[in-house]
Amino acid sequence: MNVFVGIVGVLVVVGAFIFGCMKSARNMTLDEQLQKECISKEEWNQKHRGYGGNILGILTGIIIFAFAFSFVIIPTGYTGVKTSFGQVSANTLPNGFNLKLPFVQHIEKVNNKQQDVVFDKSKISSETSERNAVTFKGITVTYQINPEKSAWIYANVSDYKNNLIGESLVGSAIKTTSKELTPTDVTNRGILEPKVRDEIQSSLDGKYGKDVIMISKVVIKEAAFDKEYDEKIAKKQQAQMDYEKQQIENKKNIEKAEADAKVKKTQAQANADATKIAAEAEAEANKKVASSITDKLIDSKLADARVKHGWVTVKGADTVVTKDK
Repeated sequence: MNVFVGIVGVLVVVGAFIFGCMKSARNMTLDEQLQKECISKEEWNQKHRGYGGNILGILTGIIIFAFAFSFVIIPTGYTGVKTSFGQVSANTLPNGFNLKLPFVQHIEKVNNKQQDVVFDKSKISSETSERNAVTFKGITVTYQINPEKSAWIYANVSDYKNNLIGESLVGSAIKTTSKELTPTDVTNRGILEPKVRDEIQSSLDGKYGKDVIMISKVVIKEAAFDKEYDEKIAKKQQAQMDYEKQQIENKKNIEKAEADAKVKKTQAQANADATKIAAEAEAEANKKVASSITDKLIDSKLADARVKHGWVTVKGADTVVTKDK
């Protein structure tokens, strides 16, 4: 926008100057014609033009050109910091249209959006709570400058765009955090990264003051141990896998034994129930047989036996003689 307004001012000045030159050449021609008496004084007065409009056009162009350096449009997500002859104003300018004195004041735009500081080439060596050596790589810190503190940052932090969050501060926070974590936790990004973020935030609060810089996220792509520790971890993991495998096998064996025992118990119960049912049936049958034997039945059976075997019964006075046929 400033460039466009400046170009308009320059074009106005150049246009006024060119028209002035053309007018000057025409007036010189009229002067020569007047001297040679080719035209009358009255005709000269009618055709001769002054330079007031050209001067006004040049002044207007200069004013427009100067106006191009008299304002700054601050975009959304930014604030402005005004300086006058190097003196930084304590007031932060909001986004939008802001006026300033041309060539005297300068407005610096401060980014208040979330920004990333990336330490891709850096390696930070530290150790865990169990004194295991560990190296961190691929670190990204996402931060945001408080809009109300933009002027303070610009005035007090040298080259704030590059030095606001330094590698040494981040490295110190990571080392402090890792020494409090076990080897298992130090490789767990869900545990490591939030703790490092809080440690960096605490360091920045101590350096710049509270609520000046806000850390929203920390990403650590890699946390690696030395080769010897990796071998130990591999053996430990293998042992754990073997143990878990054996536990599963033991559980299967126990479940099978319990199932077999349950089957045997069920079978034994079924056999016992069958025996009981058979005994009860036999007892019931015997009971029915016993209840069916009467004196009449006995007499009938005796009569049949006599007939079949030829028995003879002689009844006398209180005497019964029975003999074979």
